Amino acid sequence: MKILYVGEIVAKPGREVVKKFLPEIIKEYKPDMVFANCENLSGGRGITEEKIEQMRMAGIDYFTSGEHIFQEKGTEDFINNVPVLRPANYPEGTLGEGYKIIDSGKNGKVLLINLMGLTSFGGKNAFLDNPFSKIDEILEKTKDEKVDAKIMDFHAEATSEKYSMGFYLDGRVDAIIGTHTHVPTCDNMVLPKGTLYLTDVGMCGAIDSSLGVKVDITIKMFLTAMNQRFEWENAGRKAFRSVLLDLQSKKIVRIDKII
Repeated sequence: MKILYVGEIVAKPGREVVKKFLPEIIKEYKPDMVFANCENLSGGRGITEEKIEQMRMAGIDYFTSGEHIFQEKGTEDFINNVPVLRPANYPEGTLGEGYKIIDSGKNGKVLLINLMGLTSFGGKNAFLDNPFSKIDEILEKTKDEKVDAKIMDFHAEATSEKYSMGFYLDGRVDAIIGTHTHVPTCDNMVLPKGTLYLTDVGMCGAIDSSLGVKVDITIKMFLTAMNQRFEWENAGRKAFRSVLLDLQSKKIVRIDKII
């Protein structure tokens, strides 16, 4: 089985590069499924039904997310009706699902899991369950399910937490893809017990920016220590970041494009 994992799609530039590059990448590499992180899809934070549908038309089958998933007003009204996961370690009773068994027919079944780390999310950390305990719970609940692959999006800031999770799950899931920092890492590898691992797939969006935000705004924030209203950069170079997971041959290969 081959799975293409697309990095966080950030605002309009991210949507543009997905529409431009994803169809040709699918044609060339022929993945069985395509997943992407969508938490910054709409205006840089959150999602809308319309923009999820645009990305589905471009070729994405299912989406993971992070701390911004409920940023857009009204998301709670449709979160259960779109192919989107919110972090599984959100509090009990939160709308949406944190993991899903996705059946692609002849291409097989995938258990897709979405978790958030406990680092660098401010006060929201107080509401999160421990991701290490939560993944144990999920794997126990689904142990009798017949799936062809187990894939996890670990949405976290600290590289130490991501590496710890990687080795904690080595041999228990097929792949762990990190998201959140918007910066692509080059440590795609196979862990000792066979799990494919990448600390961060990076973002799809404007790279002449500060993680998608106009740089003059973030520079002012760091110079003055004053909060700034973020505006998302639309000009300059744009990048498409992704990784191809070949679960049969145990290969994890970056596929990046820049315009």
